[in-house]
Amino acid sequence: MKLYSWNVNGIRALQRKGFLDWLHHTQPDILGLQETKASPDQLDHDMIAPPGYKTYWAESTVKKGYSGVALYSKIEPNDVQIGLGIQEYDQEGRTIIAEYDDFTFITAYFPNGSRDHSRIPFKLGYYQAFLDYCNQRVADGRSIIFCGDLNTAHQEIDLARPKQNVKKTGFLPEEREWITRYIDAGYIDIFREMYPDLVGAYNWWSNRSGARENNVGWRIDYFFITPDLRERVLDTGIHPDVMGSDHCPISLTLK
Repeated sequence: MKLYSWNVNGIRALQRKGFLDWLHHTQPDILGLQETKASPDQLDHDMIAPPGYKTYWAESTVKKGYSGVALYSKIEPNDVQIGLGIQEYDQEGRTIIAEYDDFTFITAYFPNGSRDHSRIPFKLGYYQAFLDYCNQRVADGRSIIFCGDLNTAHQEIDLARPKQNVKKTGFLPEEREWITRYIDAGYIDIFREMYPDLVGAYNWWSNRSGARENNVGWRIDYFFITPDLRERVLDTGIHPDVMGSDHCPISLTLK
């Protein structure tokens, strides 16, 4: 079973850059997208209903062309919930929760703290609400896979220039501490567990000239799983050769 996550930074622009060709070639069983920046009524039929897929959409209702997540699934979920049930976050279209037979899959676009740090409280509030939701599902006996753009690099190994970014959102101590809290709560950052010492493994690069070419990047997109799923993991990967966004796709392959 192939699971993918990708912050597409605008799905309409990505369509023009070959998204459907990539989807047809890669054939993910479940695909979570973030930062779609579109509502379904702005997309053509091929994007809403590509052959073999059911799609589900969460859009921002407070600002057009902002945020948004989507789910493409070959397997029809038993149930799909749009949002966490908290208006403050759900109005920005940040979360889709899909129930499958043997796990709950969540695609999420965590807030950016903003260059002036004005959105840090909002960001950390979402971290708390999201963790609370996942913990409740685990308490209900569910296995969890969540993926997406968490907008934070956890450790120095997760970005090319940690020293220059210690005072910037995405690498602030209070943001990094939240990733630690998720791990302490039992959720596994599966890429870093499988490749604990791998350097240069990034999935987002600034649009500044040469950043991607020189791999001056950050690892801010993740797959997290509950421990009961660990034995099913065959591999996880980052795919920097796939272009079209300032992020690249990441993947998780299960038995």
